[in-house]
Amino acid sequence: MNEKFKILVVEDEQAILTGLIDVLVFHGYEVDAASEGNEGLRKAMTGQFDLVLLDVMLPGINGFEICNAIREQDKQQAIIMLTAKGTDDDIVQGLQFGADDYVTKPFSVAQLVLRIQAVLRRSSVAIQNQSRIDLGSDTWIDTANLSGGRNGEVLAFTRREIEVLQYLASHHERPVSRDELLNKVWGYDRGVDIETRTVDIHIAKIRRKIELDHKAPELLITVRSAGYRLLISGPDGI
Repeated sequence: MNEKFKILVVEDEQAILTGLIDVLVFHGYEVDAASEGNEGLRKAMTGQFDLVLLDVMLPGINGFEICNAIREQDKQQAIIMLTAKGTDDDIVQGLQFGADDYVTKPFSVAQLVLRIQAVLRRSSVAIQNQSRIDLGSDTWIDTANLSGGRNGEVLAFTRREIEVLQYLASHHERPVSRDELLNKVWGYDRGVDIETRTVDIHIAKIRRKIELDHKAPELLITVRSAGYRLLISGPDGI
């Protein structure tokens, strides 16, 4: 799967950068690198890479700023953030700027490679579903433009949030498990042992946007021991 894929690694710690390059080359990827934020941004904005592996803490401009700049230019660029902190706030900020996934330092090589493979696999397959999702209560989502509205308020979504919503909408008649979302939206193989809270964090982010009260959700609900269910309106929904 990884033949011909080209990855940009933006990391300022030389030992980690060298190790990442060696690992990725060993797994058959073409690799370019930058050890400073401005250089990383310049290379990333060329659009020549299938995936950008992006550290948060960088000299010059940080990884969040780079991620945000990439997303303003290219909604489809695959991005994985590397974070040393591992706190929810740090992870949420990276995902809010549009990163596809995150890896917390220190990380295992096996976990990192699994996430890279999953993001690249999913980025090469477009999810084709309805272009508009109506959730009732004057809440709607324009999937093509990564936008929506709730009671007159304009909403903005990341590409991954839209993919989650599209998958949940296309299976709205039943709850969708966390493992199914990891497989169908993130591209992880079923049953793979991967440590990530990305599904939970994305669900929380989506609820903050579409729910009137994200602590008492009425549109994107949790079905105990089963998963998440999106309650859509219209002839095929509620």
